[in-house]
Amino acid sequence: MCPVMADDSQRNFRSVYYEKVGFRGVEEKKSLEILLKDDHIEKLCTFSQRFPLPSMYRILVWKVLLGIIPPHHESHALVMKYRKEQYWDIHHALRVIRFINDSTPQVDVFLRIHQLESGKLPRNIAFPLEPEDEVFLAIAKAMEEMVEDPIECYWLVSCFVNQLNSKHKDSLQQLPKMLEQYLNIEDNRLLMHLKTCAAMSKLPYDLWFKKVWDKVISGSCKILVFVAVEILLTFKMKIIALNSAEKITQFLENIPQDNTDAIVSKAVDLWRTHCGTPAHSTALYGCISFVLHGRYSREVDLCRAHV
Repeated sequence: MCPVMADDSQRNFRSVYYEKVGFRGVEEKKSLEILLKDDHIEKLCTFSQRFPLPSMYRILVWKVLLGIIPPHHESHALVMKYRKEQYWDIHHALRVIRFINDSTPQVDVFLRIHQLESGKLPRNIAFPLEPEDEVFLAIAKAMEEMVEDPIECYWLVSCFVNQLNSKHKDSLQQLPKMLEQYLNIEDNRLLMHLKTCAAMSKLPYDLWFKKVWDKVISGSCKILVFVAVEILLTFKMKIIALNSAEKITQFLENIPQDNTDAIVSKAVDLWRTHCGTPAHSTALYGCISFVLHGRYSREVDLCRAHV
């Protein structure tokens, strides 16, 4: 046997063996370590789209891919030093003008810093929050569960939101319409039932679309449509048995968590059927956990869109 073929065969055997005994991603971890040393941001993004990130490297990779620190690891400490100084300078300014104090919740502090940085700080602290502020807070609360360091957490949220708004804001607004289009193709009867109950406008789009920021950032946001379609198809019998928009919405906001893998697989299949082979189908597994559970999974991977 050719030595190269033998090496590939042995490597494939090891990967399958590791996965079967519960040590998934051993080969991927080695590859990621090499990429982090080589400073290849394009390859790093491609890796993040295809494989779940090892927990020990996740925050580092997120910071690189969101532009918080440069890919050159020699500069990481210096750049984060500047980031911390910038954070505390703005924090101090907000305290001086009495927009924050010692009792201000951390996510609200993040919001005020972000507003001041982007030139959108309201003239009065009593002004009601804008919809985009509510989105920022939702992301910040989710990120806070995963990131212990508050300064790292702020920069991840802020850069995440900035990239989302600059890249996919218009596309996200079209997702409900696209959901109706593809659901009509897959199951017209289910769509008609939802329309008869006046439930289409009351579906938990915020839960399904606006909070699945990781997939929106890492690839085509159109896949979110197929996530939603597959959720509706999976729970079709239960939905049809409900006769009001309120009951349907309440059920969909608290859907069971025990068949996540099946929904993931079918959503990817739907995506392939309607849009061709997705480039980043593996990354979907992390985001579905958030769709179904209403919170970020620790397996979710953020990365820049290169589509």
